[in-house]
Amino acid sequence: MHDVIYDLVGVGIGPFNLSLAALADGVPGLRTLFLDGKPEFDWHPGMMLDDARLQVPFLADLVSLVDPTSRWSFLAYLRERGRLFPFYFAEQWHPTRREYQDYCRWAASGLASCRFGQRVTEVEYAAATGLFTVTTQGGMRARTRNVVLGVGTEPVVPPAFAAVRAAAVWHSEDYLSVVDKLCRETDVTVVGSGQSGAEVVLDLLRRRGPEREPHLRWVTRTQALAPMEYSRLGLEHFTPDYTRYFHGLPEAERDRLVPSQWQLYKAASAETLGELHEALYQRTVAGLPADLDIRPGTEVVRAAPGLELTVRHRATGVEEQLHTGAVVLATGYAARRPACLEPLAELIDWDPRGRYRVDLDHRVATATAGGLYVQNAELHTHGVGTPDLGLGAHRAAVILNSLAGREVHPLPQRTAWTTFGPVRPS
Repeated sequence: MHDVIYDLVGVGIGPFNLSLAALADGVPGLRTLFLDGKPEFDWHPGMMLDDARLQVPFLADLVSLVDPTSRWSFLAYLRERGRLFPFYFAEQWHPTRREYQDYCRWAASGLASCRFGQRVTEVEYAAATGLFTVTTQGGMRARTRNVVLGVGTEPVVPPAFAAVRAAAVWHSEDYLSVVDKLCRETDVTVVGSGQSGAEVVLDLLRRRGPEREPHLRWVTRTQALAPMEYSRLGLEHFTPDYTRYFHGLPEAERDRLVPSQWQLYKAASAETLGELHEALYQRTVAGLPADLDIRPGTEVVRAAPGLELTVRHRATGVEEQLHTGAVVLATGYAARRPACLEPLAELIDWDPRGRYRVDLDHRVATATAGGLYVQNAELHTHGVGTPDLGLGAHRAAVILNSLAGREVHPLPQRTAWTTFGPVRPS
């Protein structure tokens, strides 16, 4: 394998690099390899709740928004699984997470370029050859002209919980593995009001019977449990048009905008919030206490041993002491800098906050002739669509076109009705 020179090696096989593998499949003259340390494709197993659905339609699969004729589309998967007519009659626009994971596993097992059980430990660059060398824990070494990082994001743990992380404090990514322990506690606090937070609270509420079970508390810094923006024109923030507009803004303005747009990509769906309200109402119909304390506009400022929490109401500044038996942190994820990049650290042009500088083609600014690209690590340069599955296929096609130096996949020039920036006179 060391004698082969690849055009592209993908590090990590999540949905975004899997999309890249699918769109690269069968492209004449293109040699690709994708590596991941896991034994098989696995996507948020701790939140694989039975009835949890994607927040994007099934067309936001690996390929369809770029190439709907691809053999790796969700509809092709349904046909091969013998479920095309049942899916049609079900009239479900949003698949369940379980079905989406099965779809991705189907694609990953069929793509010869995807290799699991190969954890990348080092990415090096040789100026003399203009090639990267990607090394795995098992000793595989692959030389390539381009590297695409698709290592995903890592759980965010608020600073207040740093000292008690080893106690009964879990991130929502581990929820299903610890849910039995949570149900045995007398008091459980969920922190964070995004989709994961709402789903954890709803699931814990549904698991409760008439017997004495955990008192639930839901704490969130946001001022209200507002639903995710899902109007049709609002969703145009998840188009390539908006990405291009956002990328052209000054860095300071981009950094100001992203936190203010939380309702576009961090809120819970209106459906989940509605189901939660219904579950609370039905408990009262059955003569059971709701026993859920919802605290918007409230942040945890300290967590002491024994899970003594100090919370502050943000609007009034009033602080309160709370004792809880367990905490679930539904506090989201953030891009991480993988250890395998250390040999390249001096060659990467980091911004003042230690983030990648990323051009519109998702290529990192480096002092290398070879291309280093990132997927889902460019929220600060490409905006709220970065983690969204709906833009995954388009981004993969942009990267393929860029590294191939030709139009491998034709892409539309206009994707939104909205004109995001000022109209410049011709």
